[in-house]
Amino acid sequence: MKKLFILFFFILSQLTFSQEEKLFSVEFKDSKITEVIKFIESETNYKFFFNQNWLIENEINLSKTFKNATLEDVLVETFKETNLNYFIDNNKIILTRNSIIYEKIPESEIKTTVVETKTISKNDPVFYQQYENKKSSSIILIGKETKNNSQSSYILSGVIKNEKTGEPIPSIVVRTLDKTKNAVTDDNGKYTLAIPAGLNEIEVVSLNYLGEYKKVMMYNHGKMDFSLTEKINQLDEVVLTGKEKQNINNVTSGVTTITSEEIKSVPMVLGERDILKVATIIPGIKSVGEGSSGFNVRGGKEDQNLFLLDDAVLYNPAHFFGFFSSINAYTIKSADIYKGSIPSQFGGRLSSVFDISTKNGNLEKLSGEGGIGPVTSNITVSTPVIKNKSSLLVGARATYSGWILRSLKESQLQNSKASFYDAIVKYNHIIDDKNELETTLYYSDDEFSISSDSIYHYNNTLATVKWKHKLNDKTNFSLNLSNSQYKFDIDYDNGLSNSFEYGYKINDTQLQLKFNTNLNETHKFNYGISTKHYKLDPGEIRPLGEQSIIDVKRVDREKALESGIFVNDQIKINERLTVNIGARYSYFASLGESLQNVYGDGLPKSEATIIETKAFKNNEVIKTYGGFEPRISARFKLTEDMAIKGSYDKTYQYLHLLSSNTTQSPLDTWKTSDLNVKPQNASQYSLGLYKNFKDNVYEVSVEGYFKKLNNILDYKVGAELVLNSNVETELLQGEGKAYGVEFLLKKQSGRLNGWIGYTYSRTFLKLDGQFNEEKVNNGEYFAANYDKPHDFSAILNYRFTKRYSFSANFIYQTGRPITYPVGTYQYGNANYTLYSDRNKFRIPDYYRMDIGFNIEGNHKLKKLAHSFWNISIYNVLGRNNPYSVFFVTDNGEIKAYKTSIFAIPIPTITYNFKF
Repeated sequence: MKKLFILFFFILSQLTFSQEEKLFSVEFKDSKITEVIKFIESETNYKFFFNQNWLIENEINLSKTFKNATLEDVLVETFKETNLNYFIDNNKIILTRNSIIYEKIPESEIKTTVVETKTISKNDPVFYQQYENKKSSSIILIGKETKNNSQSSYILSGVIKNEKTGEPIPSIVVRTLDKTKNAVTDDNGKYTLAIPAGLNEIEVVSLNYLGEYKKVMMYNHGKMDFSLTEKINQLDEVVLTGKEKQNINNVTSGVTTITSEEIKSVPMVLGERDILKVATIIPGIKSVGEGSSGFNVRGGKEDQNLFLLDDAVLYNPAHFFGFFSSINAYTIKSADIYKGSIPSQFGGRLSSVFDISTKNGNLEKLSGEGGIGPVTSNITVSTPVIKNKSSLLVGARATYSGWILRSLKESQLQNSKASFYDAIVKYNHIIDDKNELETTLYYSDDEFSISSDSIYHYNNTLATVKWKHKLNDKTNFSLNLSNSQYKFDIDYDNGLSNSFEYGYKINDTQLQLKFNTNLNETHKFNYGISTKHYKLDPGEIRPLGEQSIIDVKRVDREKALESGIFVNDQIKINERLTVNIGARYSYFASLGESLQNVYGDGLPKSEATIIETKAFKNNEVIKTYGGFEPRISARFKLTEDMAIKGSYDKTYQYLHLLSSNTTQSPLDTWKTSDLNVKPQNASQYSLGLYKNFKDNVYEVSVEGYFKKLNNILDYKVGAELVLNSNVETELLQGEGKAYGVEFLLKKQSGRLNGWIGYTYSRTFLKLDGQFNEEKVNNGEYFAANYDKPHDFSAILNYRFTKRYSFSANFIYQTGRPITYPVGTYQYGNANYTLYSDRNKFRIPDYYRMDIGFNIEGNHKLKKLAHSFWNISIYNVLGRNNPYSVFFVTDNGEIKAYKTSIFAIPIPTITYNFKF
C-alpha cells in the first residue's frame, strides 16, 4: 500500500510539473531573429510558421538577457521593433506581418476578416497564410497592429526621391484620393500625412514627375517611401522655383528659392551657370557693378549678408574679383535667399541670408554632369558607396584663363596670372530609418597677377558634419559642426628694398543643435541653440628677399565667442490666417589676449587722446554685447489665390568688414566688435500683396519695406585700415535708413516663361559725431555708395520646341552715387582740390541686354549622356557701362576718367552634359 501511494504521488507531481509553463533564462547578444526562433524550437515543442522574406525585411539584432522569462515575454521582446505579430496555436507559432490573427473575431473586424465566405479559424493555420498573402498582393500594409487599439487615424511618413538620381524631391503633393488629407514634401523630400485607420488610397501628384497610386492598410504609424520618374516636360525652363502656390501659402515674406537646373538657359557672362549672379537680378538684390563680389540687399552693406554652404559660412563667395561665383552650380541643389523675414535660426547679419544646399550623391548608380566653356570647365560625379545607404559626390571646376593671357601678343600680359579652381566632396550615409549622416568638404583657390611684381592669392576652406536624427513621428533634430576659413596674401617682389609679404586670415568654428517639432496641423515648432568661436589674424607684413628692409609688423589676433538661442512657432489660427512667431537672443563676447585702448571722455579718438591701454589675458572677456531679436511674420489669405503678408525683424551683427573701396574686394578684412567698436543692429518692417492668376500660371507680388539701421560702420576721409593697431581711430559709426517697393510678375509655364521685376529703393546714411572730423556732410543724411533708386530687370525664355529655346535678359539700374571735385583753392602757396559733399553726384546709368540660344539633345531615355548647348552674347548692345569714375590732375588740370569691364559684346558657346 505504501508503494502504491509513493507511485501515485510521483505520477501526480509529474503531471503537475508538465502543466507548468517553461521558463527561459538565456542571454542573446546581437542575435538575429532566426537564431532566436531556432533556440525556442530547440528548447520546446513549438514550431514556427512564417514567410522567410518577412525576416529579411525585419533584419535586426537582439541583445537581451532573460531570467525566468515566459515564452510570451521572449516573443514580445523579439518582435517589438519589427512589424511582425505572432499567434500561438497549440504547438504552432504563426507569424503574421502587420496584422493580428484573432482567436475570436472582434465585431469591428468582421468585414475585414471574412474572405470567400470562410471565417478565420484558429484550427486552420494554412488558411491564415493564404489570407495574409491575399491582402498583401494588392495592398501595402503599414504599421504593426496592436490589440485594444482604438485610434481612428495614424501618421504615414516617408521620403520621396528621384528614381534616377536618388535625390530627395521637395514640394511633391501626397494626398488621399478624396483629397481630404494632404501633405507637401519639405526640402529633404520628407512628408508626414495623418490618415484614417484601415484601408486608404494614396496618390502622389507633381507637375514634373509621373504620379503614383497606392492602396495602404493602416494598422499603426508607419513609413512608405516613393521613387518618382521625371516627365519629359521637366526641361521646361522656369528661373524662379515654381512651387504650387508657394508665394500664397508661405508665411515668410521676402524669400526666393533658386535651383541650379532652373537657371541653365539664363545668359551669363562667359557662359558660366551662376546662381549668385542670377540672384542680383531679383528685386531687392543689387550689386555695385560688373566685377563686384558684394551684394546689397534692401539697402544693406556688402558685409551684412550671410552666405552659408551646407550651414558653414562662406566668407568670399566670388572668384576672380567678382566675375564668377566661387560655388560650382552643378553641385548645388538650391539656394534659399531671405531678404525680408529672416528665420530665427539664422543670426549674425543684418540684411539677408543666402542658405545654399549642395546635392546628395546618387544612391542608386553612377551619374554626373559637367560643362565646357571658353574660360572654365567643371565636372560633378556621384556614386553610391553602399547602394541605397550611402553615396559620394565630387565636384571640381577650374579656369584656363591664365593660359589664355599668356598666349596673347600683349607683352605686359604674357607674364600675368589669372587662375582659380574649387572642389567639393560630399558624403551622405543613411544609417537607418531614424539616423542620417552628412559631411561636406569645400576648397576654393584664386591667384591673380597682372603686373610681374605682385601676386594676389586668396582661398576659402570649409568643412561640415551633420547628424540628423528622428526622435519620433513628430520631432527630429540635427546636430551640425562646421569650420570655415578665409585667408589671403600678397607677394610684392620687385627685387628692391621694399619687397614684402602680407597676409590675413579669419577662422570660425560653429556647433548648432536644431529641433523641429510638428505638434499638429496648427503648430509647427523649430528651436535650438548655436555657438561660434572666431579667430582673426588682422594682418602681418614680412620682408621678402634678402634686400628687403621692410620691418616685420603684426596686428594682434582677435578672438570672440558668439552664441544664440532661438525658437519659432508657426501657428495656423484658421484657414485664412497663419502667424509665424520667432525669437532669438544673441550673446557676443570679445576675448583676449589683447591690448585695448581707452580714450578720454569728450575727446575724439586718436593716438593723442589715449589715456590708458588695458591688457587682457588669453580668453579673458574684454567686452560683452547681447540683444533680443524678435522675428514675426503673418499671412492672411484674402482668397485662395491672393494673400497679404507682413513681417517685423530685429537683427544684430557683431562682425564688420573693413574696406576702403567703393565695392567689396577679396582683400578686405573683417573685425570683431570690441571695447571701442559697437555691434550693428537693424529693424525691418515689410508688407506685401501676392496674387496668382490662371491656375497659378502667373504670379504677381508687390512688397514694400522700411529698414532702420544703427551703428553702421564707415570711415574718415583718407582712413588707414591696413596693419593699424588702433584702427578704431579711423572708424565712424552712425545710423542709416532704407525703404523701397518691389514688384514682380512671373510666368511659370508655357512656351514663354520668366519674370519681370522692378524695384524703387533708397538708402541713406548719417554720420553725425560730436566733433567735426566725425561728421560727414555736416551730419545730414546722404545717399549710400550703393543707393540706386531705379532697378528694372526682365528675364524671358521662349521655347520653340522641346529642344530649342531662346532667352533674353534686360537690366537697367540708376548710376550709383559718387563724390566729384568741384573746384580748386590755394592755401599757403599750394593748390588743393575742393570736393563736393559725399555722394552728391552719380555716375551714368547702367543698362545691358544679353541673348542666348539653347539647344538640348534628344530626349531618348536610354543614352550614354544628355547634352545641352548654350550660345549666348553678353552685352549684345555693346553698352560701355561705367564701373567707376576717377579723377587725376594733369598739368594743374583735373581730368575725369571712366573705367568699364565689358564694353563690347561677349559671345560664348558652352557645352553641358549629363549622364
